[in-house]
Amino acid sequence: IFVLFFCLGIGLDSCVIPLRHGGLSLVQTTDFFYPLVEDPYMMGRIACCNVLSDLYAMGITECDNMLMLLSVSQKMNEKQDRERAMPLMIRGFRDAAEEGGTSVTGGQTVINPWIIIGGVASVVCQPNEFIPDGAVPGDVLVLTKPLGTQVAVNAHQWLPERWNKIKLVVTKEEVKEAYHEAMFSMATLNRTARLMHKYQAHAATDVTGFGLLGHANNLAAQQKNEVAFVIHNLPIIAKMSAISRAGGNLFSLLQGRSAETSGLLVCLPREQAAKFCSEMKSNNSAAGGASNGAWIIGIVEKGDRRARIIDKPRIIEVPPRGSQAANQDNSGAGPDL
Repeated sequence: IFVLFFCLGIGLDSCVIPLRHGGLSLVQTTDFFYPLVEDPYMMGRIACCNVLSDLYAMGITECDNMLMLLSVSQKMNEKQDRERAMPLMIRGFRDAAEEGGTSVTGGQTVINPWIIIGGVASVVCQPNEFIPDGAVPGDVLVLTKPLGTQVAVNAHQWLPERWNKIKLVVTKEEVKEAYHEAMFSMATLNRTARLMHKYQAHAATDVTGFGLLGHANNLAAQQKNEVAFVIHNLPIIAKMSAISRAGGNLFSLLQGRSAETSGLLVCLPREQAAKFCSEMKSNNSAAGGASNGAWIIGIVEKGDRRARIIDKPRIIEVPPRGSQAANQDNSGAGPDL
């Protein structure tokens, strides 16, 4: 789903509207999904997390209010489907909103051929709450969630009908583990804005429908300085790169074009990046989250406000949570660049 915002001032990920009073701005964003996963509660969480991610990507730490957008399919059986699945989806959305320190105060529900869930997030901000578009040569690029969510979800949907395409490179158990890792990753809030301010982030965006390279290009084009983003490392949920290759470059995952839901891409001063990654990992481990918190994936150079992935990027296999590999010590920061 691609939404185009017309706004004044900063607004790569959200609409920013200067208000008449006291130098404040109203920041709003909206997004919606068709179902991605089988669990309606988790689908509600995923939808809410993705809406809030646009605020967090701008450095905003709080949300004042949310609205929910819900479409109930006219094909659903009223007793078994509507009365069971839709309340779970609503609860998942509300729980994620409460976890983010906000609440759902209204919205709209309609009957439609398809199930759709999404929302609107709004907050009133002061200018110092935004992360500036000020990347400089020498900065490093950090990604806060592994790639491969689209591949993981689709591979799981192929069991067992289209299994022959990928059975030589992955087991059914590995597909299920990757699917669950993708689901929990998508349903985890990107509440990293506080750390972005703490470690003097120079720019940020979230990585969603345009893929890593698409959003990196959009962010590079927004910068005040003449810079280029060069991506060296691709942290990917384990086995998803192999599935992509086996499927004939499935979704262009290794070229950074596969849709994701959704980590943050952050430009940080070189001396701050490792500390940011370390604190991200520590916070996620304490919360029972993913085994790694963030990865250094590239550098900022002087250039033409574009992004590129090098010809042979390093693939970092990110093990699903709970697996033996996930329990091994890993800094999550990636190699020196």
